Amino acid sequence: MNLLYRLYQIFIAAPLLIIITVLTALITILGSTIGSAHFWGYWPGHIWGRWFMRILLLPVHIKGHENLDHRTSYVFVANHQGSFDIFLVYGYLNRNFKWMMKQSLRQAPLIGKACDSAGHIYVDKSGPKAIRRTHDRAREVLRDGTSLVVFPEGERTLTGHMGPFFRGAYQLADELQLPVVPITINGPYRVLSRARGPINFVFWHPLSMTIHKPIPPIGKGAENIKHTLDLSREVIASALEEE
Repeated sequence: MNLLYRLYQIFIAAPLLIIITVLTALITILGSTIGSAHFWGYWPGHIWGRWFMRILLLPVHIKGHENLDHRTSYVFVANHQGSFDIFLVYGYLNRNFKWMMKQSLRQAPLIGKACDSAGHIYVDKSGPKAIRRTHDRAREVLRDGTSLVVFPEGERTLTGHMGPFFRGAYQLADELQLPVVPITINGPYRVLSRARGPINFVFWHPLSMTIHKPIPPIGKGAENIKHTLDLSREVIASALEEE
């Protein structure tokens, strides 16, 4: 079975995924240039995320959409198991949002340009001024009514276990008094682990995403930031499968 799935990946899935990724990037760039980045920066990626899962024959289980109010902006925070977290969130969160992502992704051929055009936010940690510019950009996005998705661990796990959370997303939520929504992701570590190296086969495994209830601010300042960070991490961990 594993051999058949690998042959399927090489001869069918890989060519299809390359084609839809290139088309998604080109449509995003063109659409965001001549139209609205709010629309074209989200919908092509949303469809791309779903098709990625379907082409790779990966079952997806989602729960918790009923916890969200579509009239409210949120700061979504999720654990970061692997690359497939991106396809899960893009394809199945069902919310128009912007990513906060690593600055190094800006150099990715075509993908970097598409993310730029879509208005996603690159986290520049090269100095205090650069960090301030990153936060200013995130504030603009949130004030416009769009939600933000952040992996507060900052990078994919190497072990399957959740790492410590950085405070940046929680500081933004505190400043704008927005609810923080924890998201638990299970499965991507088993599907394609960072520990196996940059080039590897995908392993068949079910994927799941649990959207928990929003955590409203309890005030403003350090106490609220600590409260939302600690509680969101606890909530995310409560639904994590053991690795």
